[in-house]
Amino acid sequence: MSDTIIIRSGTIINEGKSCVADVLIRNRRIERIDQNISVSGAVREMDAAGKWILPGCIDDQVHFREPGLTHKGDIHSESRAAVAGGITSYMEQPNTKPTATTIEELEKKYQRASEVSIANYSFNMGATNDNLEELKKVSKRDVAGIKIFMGSSTGNMLVDEQNTLDGIFQLDHQLITHCEDEGTIRANLEKAKAQYGDDIPMNMHPVIRSEEACYLSSSAAAELAKKHGSRLHIFHISTAKETALFRNDIPLAEKKITSEVCIHHLWFDDSLYDTKGSLIKWNPAVKTAADREGLWEALLDDRLDVVATDHAPHTREEKNNKYLTAPSGGPLVQHALLAMLERAKDGKISIERVVEKMAHAPAILFRMEDRGYIREGYFADLVIVDPNHSIEVNRSNILYKCGWSPFEGSTFSHRIDTTFVNGNVVYTNGKIVEGSVGDRLVFNR
Repeated sequence: MSDTIIIRSGTIINEGKSCVADVLIRNRRIERIDQNISVSGAVREMDAAGKWILPGCIDDQVHFREPGLTHKGDIHSESRAAVAGGITSYMEQPNTKPTATTIEELEKKYQRASEVSIANYSFNMGATNDNLEELKKVSKRDVAGIKIFMGSSTGNMLVDEQNTLDGIFQLDHQLITHCEDEGTIRANLEKAKAQYGDDIPMNMHPVIRSEEACYLSSSAAAELAKKHGSRLHIFHISTAKETALFRNDIPLAEKKITSEVCIHHLWFDDSLYDTKGSLIKWNPAVKTAADREGLWEALLDDRLDVVATDHAPHTREEKNNKYLTAPSGGPLVQHALLAMLERAKDGKISIERVVEKMAHAPAILFRMEDRGYIREGYFADLVIVDPNHSIEVNRSNILYKCGWSPFEGSTFSHRIDTTFVNGNVVYTNGKIVEGSVGDRLVFNR
């Protein structure tokens, strides 16, 4: 059981507003939000004057690499990095080894997280061309969603048979897609090989995994969802063109087709491949500066609903290869909130909108129970941010198991001061506080 804690005089930023108040945490939840709270009994007090109190971020897309790929990262190591970055809940993807494409394998991941994850967790079930009957058994209350790779993927997780897709899109569950058209990618790759042989430049990545590849697949997914009335969430939109697929004329809670944008697509562009190389190689690819600006525009006008990371670590040695063998993906959970707050400082987005897109919106979209807000009765998943102290990202303070970050050498204007998960302090004064584990997330649907 967590301590009774009063956070004093912090600036609470929540639900589009900010105010200075105290927060009383007891029995894992927020008991009271008020001025000058006084309670009897043993109380731990924390002074947050001059600091911000935000709801903990909810990252709807991470790859923590366990089981089978734990030399890159694991549930314990990456959840530690997440809470150090103010992310208190995450949803992990099924393309591990073995893949989470059966209920049995999925539940093994939940069991492991219940032992070692310092943050709250959910694990998505993976779709294949031949596991439709298994997908029908997936709990809507206890599993965030069903993940469909409509493009290149690991092992047997590319779903490209139309009859199977129709069956999956008729399921009464939250569907999630990675959208890139496999045929387009293969054709573009063959052209690049014909031109460059084995020495394809890294800046060809957004040409190979092109705007066309993304739009063909995401538009097809949206049409399938409309046809079957599915609840569909499209991950990591990377092109301005795709943003036209999404609505902003109704509230998020009423949308059936929703979208996510990731930190790297909002931060980097293709001019950086020459200097950062494979460190910014993701699928879908980081594309043009015009695409990046189009994504920002769509995020701010609510065509794009959620900001996430697609945290996907690889070792430095794996990344230090030529284009054809360097894997796609990179670590981001420790620095995602800081990156977005940096853009808030630059005037690109308000702090209130950062909170909306990284905490409130995922809670609404997935219909999470009692999380994503600073509200009395909700779980005390909170992050205290110090806006008066900067931090430089370097190897000495990176917590990812892979030991590197695409933000290495960058200085952020804010610092994560303290993170709470279910009322437990799990990160403070630059250090992880071990001894507690997060909860399995549950969903009201």
